[in-house]
Amino acid sequence: MELKGKRIAVLADNIYQELEVWYPLYRFREAGAEVVVVGAKAGETYTSKFGYPVKADLAYEEAKASEFDGVVIPGGYAPDIIRRYPAACQFVRELDAQGKLVASICHGGWVLCSAGILKGRRATSFFAIKDDVVNAGAIWEDAEVVVDRNLVTSRKPDDLPAFCRASIAVLVGRG
Repeated sequence: MELKGKRIAVLADNIYQELEVWYPLYRFREAGAEVVVVGAKAGETYTSKFGYPVKADLAYEEAKASEFDGVVIPGGYAPDIIRRYPAACQFVRELDAQGKLVASICHGGWVLCSAGILKGRRATSFFAIKDDVVNAGAIWEDAEVVVDRNLVTSRKPDDLPAFCRASIAVLVGRG
């Protein structure tokens, strides 16, 4: 249980990518972490690209970076909705400033762009948002996982095993 005592937020909104929410959620729980789904409204159910539901445990405004060890930002088109909430971007920005895990996969990079944490950092994303990530100041790489200190990024669902391994390594101080 290498993540026992760790608390991880998974951001969610409608049109999320199923695997990019559920794979890390269960993987981190399996490793002993408490995983909390955070959305615009606590108790709200959000549906994936194919209609699979996930319920938010906590609202962005209630999420305090000091109470979490990291955040996972899944892809799909949900990040384009999530980034519109200042409290979500502030949460990500504060976790990053505290040196805690900020893990983003696929289109999750949109939230990183809006949070303003990419300047001068190495990152990857789904190829379709490469220009957004580069314009936000990142040094974009085409790799299954890119780790820059506490920032872990991946491109697509196929990268989830590497993404979760790297995220766990950062959480336990091996990153």
